[in-house]
Amino acid sequence: MKKISFALLFSMLFSLALFAQQQAEKPKIVVGIIVDQMRQEYFYKFADRYSDGGFKRLASEGYMMKNGHYNYIPTYTGPGHASVYTGTTPATHGIIGNNWYVRRQNKMIYCAEDSTVSNVGGTVMSGQISPRNLLTTTITDELRFATNKRSKVVGIAIKDRGASLPAGHLGDAYWFDSDNGEFMTSTYYKSELPTWVSNFNALKRPDSLLNQTWQPLYSADSYINSIDDNNEFEAPFIGKETPTFPYNLPELRENNGNYGLIAATPFGNTLTLEFAYAAIEGEKLGMGKETDFLAVSFSSPDYIGHRFGPTSKELEDNYLRLDLEIEQFLNYLDKTYGKGNYLVFLSADHGVADIATYMESERVPAGNLNFGYILGQARGYMTVKYGEGNWILNGSNDQIFL
Repeated sequence: MKKISFALLFSMLFSLALFAQQQAEKPKIVVGIIVDQMRQEYFYKFADRYSDGGFKRLASEGYMMKNGHYNYIPTYTGPGHASVYTGTTPATHGIIGNNWYVRRQNKMIYCAEDSTVSNVGGTVMSGQISPRNLLTTTITDELRFATNKRSKVVGIAIKDRGASLPAGHLGDAYWFDSDNGEFMTSTYYKSELPTWVSNFNALKRPDSLLNQTWQPLYSADSYINSIDDNNEFEAPFIGKETPTFPYNLPELRENNGNYGLIAATPFGNTLTLEFAYAAIEGEKLGMGKETDFLAVSFSSPDYIGHRFGPTSKELEDNYLRLDLEIEQFLNYLDKTYGKGNYLVFLSADHGVADIATYMESERVPAGNLNFGYILGQARGYMTVKYGEGNWILNGSNDQIFL
């Protein structure tokens, strides 16, 4: 009797759980947001200036994982995006760096390169991109499989790897071409640009956004969580003597990559979000019977962080602006789908270390590893030990290939 009772109870519980699952409303759309190079401390460091509807809303209305780790090195954009969207690490998904050495080919390869495809829109040099180096499926792939590919998946970023890897093998990806200022894709995804992409490119938004001056959102003196604006630890744009506000973008364009300059300003985030809005409306994401997926990666924080560092006023200004734009984005999702009808997650692909020379100036034990010097010394030792020969084939990603 006990066995029968247990079996009956289990059957009832299973039936109730199944009924509850069947009754649960699935989200109309999942929006995955990656902020390139965002340290978790930025949630707290700049919180006194954040609005209630941006980063704070994500933290207060959602769940925050405060101690989650993908344990691998090195941490770059490529492996970071791949790890978040596959749920595994480079040893399994295969994206072990942005670039890495392949012994059997005796050359370096790029994480999203694919010589079998070509550009659709944009320019030729930016078109040989696909997810073929990714060795596993992504959550976006699994969504497509689960609905027999009725769900739509779109990946968007300024960086090609920030768009193609999250979109997986079965989604569509669009990235920014810094040569002509257009969003583009490759023949892996499409044979021609969708009308909505062409219409967005026709707006020439990069020209409009670069036809302004980057001023701090608030008084520069009020940026108390950053060091002095003019310091020796940051890299000024070409044509400007100091890394200080204001930045006259029309004057800086010519010597700083023309359209590529937008990536190193907060207006790269603006451009990315505007294209995301266009994608939602152009693809009618979240408007069908199945859950769709929009993967958005903000690349500009990484470019800004590399140029100015994590203690700069430029970086602080970037996050204060991004907070407001995320608030606008969430409000847009509320209006488009209704609260509770969409799912958003936010993460980073990697963080960033403090600038070593700045740390040294504050009497903190620090320094930069000169891998080139180490590699040269290793090659010299091998020659002395074994005679003339190409004993070390490659040194990259802090690894040496004998």
